[in-house]
Amino acid sequence: MPGPSGTGAVTRSTLRQQIADALRDEVLAGRLQPGQEFTVKEIAEQYGVSATPVREALVDLSAQGLLDADHHRGFRVHEYSVDDFRGMIEARSLVTDGMFLSLAADLPGGPDPADPRIAAALAGVRRRGEEAQRAAAAGDLTVLIGYDLRYWRELATLFGNPYLCDFLHRLRVQSWVCTVQHLRRLSELRGALWSGHTALVDALARRDVPGARALVDAYNSHSLALIEGLAGE
Repeated sequence: MPGPSGTGAVTRSTLRQQIADALRDEVLAGRLQPGQEFTVKEIAEQYGVSATPVREALVDLSAQGLLDADHHRGFRVHEYSVDDFRGMIEARSLVTDGMFLSLAADLPGGPDPADPRIAAALAGVRRRGEEAQRAAAAGDLTVLIGYDLRYWRELATLFGNPYLCDFLHRLRVQSWVCTVQHLRRLSELRGALWSGHTALVDALARRDVPGARALVDAYNSHSLALIEGLAGE
């Protein structure tokens, strides 16, 4: 069952989504550990709600790959391997390469940094990146994850394909769930976390696709080497 993390209050639009978001945050914060088991009844009691929205939220999280369902024992947090992380990085790279290609080729529906609306949106993404970088520099993993997820979702939104945006967001959530168990073993995270968010936005604003790809490639290589080292592989 999830450990104590405050009152368990939920504050978002629908009860089902509130519970799903709260439990996802518990996993990302490391309070729900990989392999940890719990039941619908336990979660319903923790949040003081009925079983129906809890069951729906847990099914949603299972569909997203964050939980495993066991009809006899309830649910448990999915255990990702380093091989899983390698696959996530490969999939993320394919998505971002496609995004950057649309920018380079000036494809219909792709973002035009010269458009004042896109420029303003990029400035907003850059501010999100600045917050992520501050959190990375401070070694604050929880704050970094929140800003990083928002940064990539808002960046992907600019490319005009909601399916691509949702897929990349899911990959990034899964990546953080996979890596957080290893990163929280480090007593000092300052200097260990990627902080190239603003440089990436600046490269895209210049239509510097090779530069953007190089930044993402360096990020992926850094992340994989760090997790492989922490996992002893």
